[in-house]
Formats: sequence, structure tokens, C-alpha cells
Amino acid sequence: MPLADEESHLGTARLTGELARTTSQLRLFARAVVEGSYLEATIDHPDATTIPPTPDLRRMLRPLGPVAVFGASNFPFAFSVAGGDTASALATGCPVVVKGHSAHPRLSRRTAEVVAGALAAADAPDGTFGHVEGRAAGIALVQHPEIRAVGFTGSLHGGRALFDLASSRPDPIPFYGELSAVNPVLVTPAAVEARAAELAAGLAASFTLGVGQFCTNPGVVFVPAGSGFAELVAAEVGEATAPDAAAPMLTDGIASAFADGVAALAGHDDVRVVAGRAGNGSNAASAPGTGSPVVLATTAAAVIADPQALFAECFGPSTLVVEYASIEEALTAIRAVGGSLTATVHAEPGEDLADILAVLTEIAGRVLFAGWPTGVAVSWAQQHGGPWPATTTIHTSVGVTAMRRFLRPVAYQQAPDAALPAELREDNPLGIPRRVDGVLVVPGAEARPA
Repeated sequence: MPLADEESHLGTARLTGELARTTSQLRLFARAVVEGSYLEATIDHPDATTIPPTPDLRRMLRPLGPVAVFGASNFPFAFSVAGGDTASALATGCPVVVKGHSAHPRLSRRTAEVVAGALAAADAPDGTFGHVEGRAAGIALVQHPEIRAVGFTGSLHGGRALFDLASSRPDPIPFYGELSAVNPVLVTPAAVEARAAELAAGLAASFTLGVGQFCTNPGVVFVPAGSGFAELVAAEVGEATAPDAAAPMLTDGIASAFADGVAALAGHDDVRVVAGRAGNGSNAASAPGTGSPVVLATTAAAVIADPQALFAECFGPSTLVVEYASIEEALTAIRAVGGSLTATVHAEPGEDLADILAVLTEIAGRVLFAGWPTGVAVSWAQQHGGPWPATTTIHTSVGVTAMRRFLRPVAYQQAPDAALPAELREDNPLGIPRRVDGVLVVPGAEARPA
């Protein structure tokens, strides 16, 4: 733990929780492997009455092969060497080669030793896991002919470069990248009227959590014009915006990029700085390597006119409050956001949300009706991914179905039972759930109480 804190500046409490999350998700994938439904085992027995006649067909998902995983800077445990990409790939039976992140190289090496030792103790085949370092090694890894897929969490610029490499190979491979998101939040007039102070406090806690270094940070928040909501948020962050309150960020590069991004937003003609420091003079950015909260404000009309500039992600503790004249205007602006990992709506009971949800579900992979998007549960139902540029595919990188990225379907036609994988044999020796002749069959389910 001291090593992780020294390299990441995230603090013992945060890192202790993240380590618990990491071990918990490893156990979850282990349970998923034993349960077996992730294989989508499907059996169609011969049927001469169909047109054309159906032969004996049996289908399941099989591992792709060796997978490259790129560790993330902001989660040195949960999205790094032993993180979700590694865990989900290993769970499917794919060997993994991790490219450690330069933000925590010593921790990456130590974690790699632990993972390799655990696999050896479990009698995993030689070559099941590897660890490399450096930019050149990462590029070579994506291009290596034995690598069949890539998992990546990081910047839009870096991810796009690797995505292009993966696509331009003689044999293109899937690149599962999580890249960029502003994660819009829409607060209805009724919600502001009912609980403005509570919502302002929740937003302040969310966008400043971990010095704002979460991919699910609520970066753009839509509120009714004239509500004074931006000032309420500014009051909540209060003393945290003082020059001596700036906190160390993960790397000097991330801190510098955050300062540049906030300065660019603050320099826009239609943006005002409500709290914090951005740009020059009295609004000068935090000291090198650090970040402190910044609250900015603009209008929906401004973002509709210039979405590319105003919806740029600032990876750090900032949020842009966007004032709208009507829900329709807010939704027009939100459509211009582009793909995000999450979208949140705060409304009151009884409000008709149909039009809002039609827009939010188009741009995001996870839609929240309460709370704030920071914090991603690791579960069977989780979806952590969204349309470009949030991610490069439709798949999730968190939760059990993250395994689906590293599997491919294979069908066996008229195969002798002895030639079939155990999962598809007639007697189902592993006792896994299967769909047989169109009916889902879960062994033992009939014996469970209703």
C-alpha cells in the first residue's frame, strides 16, 4: 500500500478500498466461470420438419487467444495489472500480456509478480501471464501476430493511436478502448425547486472525488436558467478552491492537461468562472502537479453553437454548469455531447421522462435516475461503456459481461459426442445452464423453491 500511495498520491483510504474492489472482482469472475452461463452454450437437436432441415448443431463461446491489456493511470489496482481487463480475459481462458502504466511502474512490477505467482500456484500453463513496460513495447504488443485483442483504458489521443494500429494490422483485431466522456447530467426544474442544495452538495462531492480523476466524472450539468445552481455548487466546494488546498494529481502530465483544458474552457467568450482558478491573473491555475476544484458556467445556446469546444473532457476536478431555457433546449444540447459512459437525470416523482430517456439512452451506456455517476459497481448487470468517444465498442469493461469481449462463437455440426467440448456434450457433465431446442435449461432449477 505505501508503494501504491507513493506513486499515485491517492491516499491509503482510497487505495485500500480499491484493493478490496480488485480482489472482489477477481472472485466474481471465478464464480462466473463455475456458473458457466457466460459460454452461451446452445444445442439444437436434429429436426427434419424445419425448412431447411436442422442438423445437430451445438454452439458456444471459445477464448480468442492471447490478449494485450494496457493498465490505467487512475486505478493502479482495479484497472491495472490485476484489474478488470486482466481478470475478465483470464476468466475466459485467454493468456494476458499487460503493458504496465508509467504512472506506477514499481507497483505494476510488484503486482505482476503476485499475479504470476498465484497462477503458478494454481498450475496455470506457462505463458498464461506476462508484463512489459514502455511505449515501444506497448506498440509492439498491439502489432504482435499472436495477440488477438486489446483492452485499454486511457486518453482519447493514446487510445485512438493504438486503435488505428490494431485496425491496420494485416489481420485486424478488436480494440476495446475506454477513452473519453463528459457524462452529462440533466436536472429538471422540479428537482431544482425541491432540493437544489442537496443536488449541489452531491455534485460537488462527485466531481471533486479523487481530485476529479474518474472517467465517470459529471463534467457537464444542465440546470434551469436563473436557478443560481452554479453558485450553490461553488459554495459547496468553498475552501477547496484556495491556492493552498490544491491536491497532487496522478502525474504532472495529467495535472498540466487539466490546467490547459480548464484554461481553454474559461477562455471561451460564453463561459464564466464561478469558483476556482483557471487561466491567468487572479484565476491562475494550481501549482504544477496539482489540481483544485473549478466550477464554470455557460448556456445551452452557447454549447449548441460550439459543442466541440465546450464539451471537451477536462480530466480533473471541474464541472461545467449549463443553463437551459427549456427541457427541449437542454436535450438539443445533450444530443451534441456525443457518446458518454454515463448520463444522469434528476427529476421528481411523477415527471414524464420519456423524451429525456430517449436522448440519454442514445448517448450513454449507463443511465442513472438518482445519485451521481462516480463509483461503478462490479456486477452481472453493469454496463461501463458507451458510444464513441466513450469507448470503441458496444461492450462493457466492468462486470461479468466484460468477458464477452474476449470470446468468439464456434458451432459444431453433426459432431460425435466424444469430439465435443464438455460444455456441449449431451449429458452436460459440467452442469452449466444451456439453451436446448430453444428452451433455457438450468440444472437444478426445478428443485429450487418457487
